[in-house]
Amino acid sequence: MTLRLGDTAPDFEQHSSDGDIAFHTWLGDSWGILFSHPADFTPVCTTELGLTAKLKDDFARRNVKVIALSVDPVASHLEWIKDINETQHTTVNFPIIADADRKVSELYDLIHPNASSTHTVRSVFVIDPAKKIRLIITYPASTGRNFNELLRVIDSLQLTDHHSVATPGNWQPGDEVVIVPSLQDEALIRQKFPQGYRAVKPYLRLTPQPG
Repeated sequence: MTLRLGDTAPDFEQHSSDGDIAFHTWLGDSWGILFSHPADFTPVCTTELGLTAKLKDDFARRNVKVIALSVDPVASHLEWIKDINETQHTTVNFPIIADADRKVSELYDLIHPNASSTHTVRSVFVIDPAKKIRLIITYPASTGRNFNELLRVIDSLQLTDHHSVATPGNWQPGDEVVIVPSLQDEALIRQKFPQGYRAVKPYLRLTPQPG
């Protein structure tokens, strides 16, 4: 199954390190990050899971739930979590899906035969409260994921969902944002952006970040 931005994230029920998960019910009204790992006891993923645990408060402030996935069984996950807690000096505080039957991997197209016929690729899905997929990134095995970038993207998505703006390249929270080209009514622009804007070009109008 090939997923695209805007698709509904497939629902599933599967075992996890925190018990059985019914995915959409578990997400509730939260945003979600689902990220996959080729297997347990892999070095790069160990650092990623530790970093994710340390970012618990950052995710909570954004109403984001995080869930990981590996094709190994629950017993293996629980042993791996001990290693993660020890080596990364943290406590894993989110579920790891035990996708031994590859059910979730097939739903999310995580088995790429050119990479491995048995292990999942290292993908990330950002899912909004309407259960729509808003971001998909697949990383090579040798490159650790940038969770600061995931937080930045979520900040951008949450901002742009509520205001008629887009965020420019390398945008960070607090930077100027772009007024969307579809908004042309000057009276409405003044109402939405009382701090004003500067028109670099007619199609490139920058304004202080709303809110």
